Amino acid sequence: MSATPNPFMPAAAAAVASEGPSIDYRNLPQPVKYEELHREVMVSLKPDVFEGLRFDLTKPLNNNFALSHSIFMGNTEVPTPNSQIVKVPIGTYEFGANLVTNEGNLALGRVTSDGRLTGRVKYDLSSMASLKSQFQMASEEGMSQGMFDLDLKGGDWNAQLKAGTSQFYGANYFQSVTPKLSMGGEIFYLAEQGRSGVGFAARYDGGDSISTAQVANTGLVSLSYLQRVNEKVSLASEFMYNLNAREANASFGYDYVLRQCRLRGRVDTDGKIAALLEERVNVGVTFLLSAEVDYPKKDYKFGFGLTVGE
Repeated sequence: MSATPNPFMPAAAAAVASEGPSIDYRNLPQPVKYEELHREVMVSLKPDVFEGLRFDLTKPLNNNFALSHSIFMGNTEVPTPNSQIVKVPIGTYEFGANLVTNEGNLALGRVTSDGRLTGRVKYDLSSMASLKSQFQMASEEGMSQGMFDLDLKGGDWNAQLKAGTSQFYGANYFQSVTPKLSMGGEIFYLAEQGRSGVGFAARYDGGDSISTAQVANTGLVSLSYLQRVNEKVSLASEFMYNLNAREANASFGYDYVLRQCRLRGRVDTDGKIAALLEERVNVGVTFLLSAEVDYPKKDYKFGFGLTVGE
């Protein structure tokens, strides 16, 4: 039996109501965090390219604790007054420890042969709040820094309070507006330099496609788009414009997942081309092949590596 039309409802509203079920705005999904606004796009546009030789070994001692060893031999770029690229060969060793509890709390630490110590800690206060801390200690002046975050979340929103070195303070908030659209903003204040900023962002998740837009009073405008062609292929693009410097940049990236390997790469309007191949040789063993070419600067970077352990 068909429903009796409401004589008091305007014809246009009645047509919209008849198209499908109405949205329950009291039961919207939880959005991504504001700082993870571009997370899917960055997988394609920011492959972890490197130059030289890299070897990573991870050894689990039990279900919650693991040790890691990393060796890197390559080049580091030293800036010069005439903007030329000077590469200095380096070699570093890194030792790490990872602790992850069954409740999801974690503590990660890394120490390198050049005396640099980094760490990250996350502790859940409740189902709606968690504390995070990141720090780095180094012998070089100005390289030691830390950041503390308080993450808050509800059924359809995320928020974050931040405090760090150099008297940095910030906050952000992201809210689901519809089942597919989320919007929010951020503020920050850098007391040591007397600088502050405000930004706004929106994200539309259509399932197979994700679109984001971000603007800040610092003059930065960012637009990104991700299209999942199928289960194995994703294409991504990003456009950035700096209003103050009158500079624009666009980039295009891809992510291709095969049965035994994964290929990611990007090309941008600055003349850079990069690609990263991850080949699964055996269970827990991955071979890495990296390349990046900067045609305007005639800078070529190639690297290969091996990762052992999950």
